[in-house]
Amino acid sequence: MKIGTLEIEVKFKPIKNLHLSVHPPYGKVTVSSPDFFELEKVRVYLTTKIGWIKQEQRKISSQEREAEKLFITRESHQFLGKRYLLKIKESEKNKIVLKHSAIDLYTKQGATTDIKKKILYNWYRKELRLQLSTLIHLYASIMNLNTPEFGIRIMKTKWGSCITENKKLWFNIELAKKPIDCIEYIVVHEMVHLLERNHNKNFILMMDKYLPNWRTQKKILNELPI
Repeated sequence: MKIGTLEIEVKFKPIKNLHLSVHPPYGKVTVSSPDFFELEKVRVYLTTKIGWIKQEQRKISSQEREAEKLFITRESHQFLGKRYLLKIKESEKNKIVLKHSAIDLYTKQGATTDIKKKILYNWYRKELRLQLSTLIHLYASIMNLNTPEFGIRIMKTKWGSCITENKKLWFNIELAKKPIDCIEYIVVHEMVHLLERNHNKNFILMMDKYLPNWRTQKKILNELPI
């Protein structure tokens, strides 16, 4: 749907309420609508939200962004919210060694940028899986849920998602760079969706119950470089 200069992706779902989102990193706008709503009703709703949409897009466009990585020695990289200097070291075996202030990346001489990036991101995936597994098991016990399956993948507009049909959680691999408290917030957010599908009053009450400081962690996450 196009309203003025705004392009908005509309999805009709078996839900009760409209849900509007503006997604980083480019300010993409989506709205999920109950499948019994007329398209014109969705349009009227969106026209009342144009000011808010543009405000959110301005926030996203002004947010600090990570510089393009070259994967060279002494380049700055993040892991669990801390800054490390990358050190490229020659080796026949690809591996990552984390030190006090450095990430040592071992690879063959002449390895391309893509190869070095793949080595680092494979390590990110492994380390993030350990963090997520611990948090998911913890909150499954607290929420009296069966421990759900989860996966890690590249996600352009979300930190996480919950597929309620098969009760599987997905997480953005970029979370490996973020503080553990922010990762915890995303885990709790997606697990609460196993109990409440929509972002309604009940969802907020459960977020407050299981992670009282979630608003602070959400704010910190949203202000970090994207």
